[in-house]
Amino acid sequence: MVLDAAAATLPRKSGSVDRLVRLAETDMAGVNRLITERMQSDVPIIPALAEHLIAAGGKRLRPLLTVAAARLAASDGAGSDNDHCLKLAAAVEFIHTATLLHDDVVDGSALRRGKVAAHLIWGGAQSVLVGDFLFARAFELMVETNSMKALEILARASRVIAEGEVMQLMRSHDLNLSQALYLEIIQAKTAELFAAASEAGAVSAGVDAAKTDALKAYGLQLGLAFQLVDDALDYGGATETLGKNAGDDFREGKATLPLLLAIARSGPREAEFWERAVGRREQTEADFRRARELIIGTGALDATLDLATDYADKAKAALAIFPANDWRGALEDLADFAVSRRA
Repeated sequence: MVLDAAAATLPRKSGSVDRLVRLAETDMAGVNRLITERMQSDVPIIPALAEHLIAAGGKRLRPLLTVAAARLAASDGAGSDNDHCLKLAAAVEFIHTATLLHDDVVDGSALRRGKVAAHLIWGGAQSVLVGDFLFARAFELMVETNSMKALEILARASRVIAEGEVMQLMRSHDLNLSQALYLEIIQAKTAELFAAASEAGAVSAGVDAAKTDALKAYGLQLGLAFQLVDDALDYGGATETLGKNAGDDFREGKATLPLLLAIARSGPREAEFWERAVGRREQTEADFRRARELIIGTGALDATLDLATDYADKAKAALAIFPANDWRGALEDLADFAVSRRA
């Protein structure tokens, strides 16, 4: 059920991925062919399990970023308009899918992209190992581009994502987690791959360091905005919007920013409720409704979304180094879309 009170607080910005999808249609058809080809294996469970998640869709935002960064970087004639970005984009999607498979096992998630999580069908061990297979495929694709720089970028991102996952696992139920440390975790866990996807695209076009750094900054800020909005939507979204059950973060006791801010703002009177429902996860069916009311009532949801909007604005500002054209406009639209998603 859509939560009208929460949805009303979401930023009223316009934004769409439609222009970016249209511009990248031919490139993404090539990326999708590579994904289909490279997830094949003589071991039947591997393509079956991988396809379960990959075919579930999503907007393929991270590989889209790789392609768009490459094309924008080359759009003023300073870079090379080659197809190396397609292999890097496919590698980015494989890295992302592998992390999702691993995450769902660690978190015990029931849904992913609106479908039953793979580990509930094939088992946790199989999901982890197929994730490892996809990581290996990603590195094969990177090597084929003959770009040590791109390999360095995506290898670093894979390491940072793993560190972020471990950090989150260690502190995920910590009700005293600071906002600064929370942002450090989501930067590592989510925003790093957005940044690496954009930076790798720029590198594939062969542009100078200033433009490469600008696209990396764009991806980083965009990734932070996306994650913060996802955190907010857990308290104001619908299952079909999220691709998971609304309220899952709360039920799993995850200390996301809306929750942390609400705990800090609701004061001692609610301390026992938060400790019981989140700290010890001794929850009743009414607890999510109460938590949602406190998160909205204390302004924690608005504060989270305001911060997401700030990051989206910084992402757009990072593109100022590039000429105004369709690719830049489409990436600006994407930043607006990040904070305009509705429940």
